[in-house]
Amino acid sequence: MEGRPEDAELFARAQRGSIDAYEEIVQRYQQLAFRTAYIITGSAAEAEDAAQDAFVKAYRALGRFRTGAEPRPWLLRIVANEARNRARSAGRRLHLELRLVEGFRQGDAAPSPEAAAVEADERRRLIGLVNQLDYNDRLIIASRYFLDLSGEETAAALGIPEGTVKSRLSRALARLRERVEQGGARA
Repeated sequence: MEGRPEDAELFARAQRGSIDAYEEIVQRYQQLAFRTAYIITGSAAEAEDAAQDAFVKAYRALGRFRTGAEPRPWLLRIVANEARNRARSAGRRLHLELRLVEGFRQGDAAPSPEAAAVEADERRRLIGLVNQLDYNDRLIIASRYFLDLSGEETAAALGIPEGTVKSRLSRALARLRERVEQGGARA
């Protein structure tokens, strides 16, 4: 966007001590940070706390941010680590309730009420099937498809190599496909 500084420029200004630049970073990333933490913790309250604490930790670690590196994966790794720490310390098992908030895009024709009902039913069914998968499968699918993170960003957020993201995603999708096929086609 014209007039809107690039992430690298914002991070560089924040490293030089600009509070305004860091506030803009927080505004840009707070929703993605929350969704990333929510995928890991499964709790809105824990995700909110994890995201907030992660922004504080990221601010304190700005001096260690490598100039020229991509800021989004760096920040998401901090968020994911904080969320994992919270989930571990809480001693709870993750149970995702993935919510897709997908309105139609501007310019798209509004679906008919029947089509919207069928689409909503299929979305609920798919989310239910994803929630039946194990933790790692849910995490990798949610990161790539519900959060729309790139392979590199998913790897950074989860603290695993990008090749591992690809192989885990492939296996998780195969298991999901198997569940979809077992459920049979809906009429």
